[in-house]
Order: sequence, then structure tokens, then C-alpha cells
Amino acid sequence: MSSMGGWSETLDATRKVQVIADEVKPQLEEKDKKPYPVFVAIKYRSQMVAGTNYLIKVSVSNSNDECVHLKVFQSLPHEKKGPSLTSYETGKTKNDPLEPF
Repeated sequence: MSSMGGWSETLDATRKVQVIADEVKPQLEEKDKKPYPVFVAIKYRSQMVAGTNYLIKVSVSNSNDECVHLKVFQSLPHEKKGPSLTSYETGKTKNDPLEPF
């Protein structure tokens, strides 16, 4: 886990991270104006703030290494809010580093 305010190291995505990615997928599809039939979280980083920021690398193609990077904010549990897609980057590959943007 990350220290308060700092980003964690890049880790393999967990089931929890996949669930977060799945929850913000409709937000991405609406903002990017296209569907993503393949959507598999493969790496992530987290940052503890008043809630948690996540950087998530998501594979969006079975045939090549095309990825998108998502920045997602998850508020604290007592706020009872789902994750929110705050920004994203398309045109990434599996080899691109997952850096804050």
C-alpha cells in the first residue's frame, strides 16, 4: 500500500481493481464515445488521499497490446459513493509505464 499522499509501486491487478475498472467502464465509454468489449485490468498503482486514487492499466484488445490508463477516485466508504473516472489516456501499450497524469 502507498504512504499517505504518495503513489504505490506498480502491482498486478487484483479482483478488487478489476471491479473498480468495471464500475468506471461506462464512464470511459461515454467520454471516449466508443465501446470497449475487452476490458481487463492488468496493473495498478494507488494513492491514499481523502479516499483512494487509482491508476489502472486496462487491456482493451485481444489481438494486440492496446491499453488505456485510467485515473479513478474512490471516496471513503462512509460516503457511500461508487468510483469516479477522473481522467484517462488512450493509445497506450502493455509496456508503457503506469505514471501519474
